[in-house]
Amino acid sequence: MYIDSTIFKAYDIRGVVPKSLNEDVARALGLAFADAALKSSEKVVAVGRDGRLSGSMLRDALIEGLLVGGVDVIDVGMVTTPMLYYAAHTLCNSGIQITGSHNPKDYNGFKMVLGGRAIYGEEILGLYAHMKDDADRKVPNTKGQLRHVDITEDYSKRITTDVKLSRKMKIVVDSGNGIAGATAPALFRAMGCEVIELFSEVDGNFPNHHPDPSKPENLKDLIHTLSTTDAELGLAFDGDGDRLGVVTKDGQTIYPDRQMLLFAKDVLSRVPGGSIVFDVKCSQQLAPAIKNFGGNPVMFKTGHSLIKAQMKKLDSPLGGEMSGHIFFKERWFGFDDGTYAGARLLEILSRSKDANQVLLALPTSFSTPELNVPCAEGEPHRVTQGILDIVKSSNMPSPEHHPILCDVDGLRIDWSDGFGLIRASNTTPVLVLRFEGQTNESLVRIEKDMMELLRAVKPDATFQGSAH
Repeated sequence: MYIDSTIFKAYDIRGVVPKSLNEDVARALGLAFADAALKSSEKVVAVGRDGRLSGSMLRDALIEGLLVGGVDVIDVGMVTTPMLYYAAHTLCNSGIQITGSHNPKDYNGFKMVLGGRAIYGEEILGLYAHMKDDADRKVPNTKGQLRHVDITEDYSKRITTDVKLSRKMKIVVDSGNGIAGATAPALFRAMGCEVIELFSEVDGNFPNHHPDPSKPENLKDLIHTLSTTDAELGLAFDGDGDRLGVVTKDGQTIYPDRQMLLFAKDVLSRVPGGSIVFDVKCSQQLAPAIKNFGGNPVMFKTGHSLIKAQMKKLDSPLGGEMSGHIFFKERWFGFDDGTYAGARLLEILSRSKDANQVLLALPTSFSTPELNVPCAEGEPHRVTQGILDIVKSSNMPSPEHHPILCDVDGLRIDWSDGFGLIRASNTTPVLVLRFEGQTNESLVRIEKDMMELLRAVKPDATFQGSAH
C-alpha cells in the first residue's frame, strides 16, 4: 500500500482527505500504533474525533486497525482534542485524536499520546516505517475489545469543581463551528457565566469563518458582538479546541504571550520558584516578568509536543506558546486545553471589578504577528542553518544594542530594545518570522537587520502577512 510520507509531520499526522489521508491509511495507523502500544505495555487506547466531515470514516477505520492489532479501544466520541487527552490521563494512558486542527476543511489528521506522552519526531516516523512495510506487521491472535464512554460530564465536573469565579461574568464565546462549541459554552455557564454564543453548532464546512483565533480576520464577529452587547470579554477557539483566543471589550486581541503574564503570576503565587516554559516566538517581556514573579523562565522550541516534553523534564507547572497552546500542570494534567485556559483566565479576571482594565494594563510593545516566508520543500532548515553560520562567524547586527544569540530553534537575536526571530516551520515549508521592539523605531530597525540577514542566504525572501 502506498502511503504519502509528507503527511507525517513533526508533532502529528496531517493530510488532505481522501488524496493523502483515507481509510486505508487510518487502518494501517491503527495496526502500527497498536504494535507500538503493546511494546510499551499499553493495552488500552482512547479514540476521539473533532467535527470534521471525514472524522467518522477515519474513526471507524482507525478503530478497526487498533482492534485487529490487539489493543482494547475506548471510543469517547466527538470531543475536543483536550478531552481526548483527558481520557488518556484518566481512563487509560494512550490515545489518538482524529483532527485537522486549524487546517482547511478538506484536511484531517491524528494527534497521538502513547504511555502518557505526546509522541513526536522520530516516534511518528517510526509509525510511518511500520505502516509502509507490510512484511514486518505481525497481527496478534487476540482481537481487542471496543467500548464507548461519554466523558463530557466527568471532564466538565473536574474543571467546574476546582476553578471558581469570584463574581459572575458575561462573555461571548465564538467556537467557529468547531468541536469546542459542543461543550465550552455549557461549561462556562456551569462556572457561573452568562454566555452569548457564536457559531456553536458543530459543522465541518465552517460556514461562518475558519476556526483559527490566531488570525485577526476570524475575530471580526466576536469583536462586533462585544461592541453591540454588554458582554465584558470575548473568547474564541480553534477547530479542535486546544487553543484559545482572547478579545477585550474594545476589540483588542490579547495574544498568548501576554496571557502568559497573568497565568505565570497566578501559578507562581502557589508554586514559587517554578520553571515556566515558553516558545521562541514569545515576547521579550515575558522572561523578566517571570523572574519578577519568583519563577525560572525557560525559552524553548516551538511545538506542543516539545513544550510538553520540556515541562515534564523540568517538572514545570505552566507552559505556553505564541500560537495559543497553554499548558497547565498546576491543578491540571499538563496538556494544552483552550477551554481550561479560558476557565483559568476567567478565574483570575473575576477577582477584579473590571476585567478589561486588568488585560489592558499588561505590558505591551510594538510587534509583528507571525510572518511566513514561503520556501521550497526542505529549504527552511537549510536557510536557517546558513543564517546561523553567518552570524556565528561574524559580528551580529546592531552591536550597540547588545545583541544576544539564541539558536534553540532557528535564530533569535535579543537586543536591549527588542528581538527578531527566523525559524523553520516543522509542519509546512515556510520560514516563520517575528519581530518586536520597545518602540516603533526599534521594531523597524530590527526588522531591517533580520531581513538583511535572511536575504544574504535567500535573496528572494518575501513574507506573507502585514508586518506593522
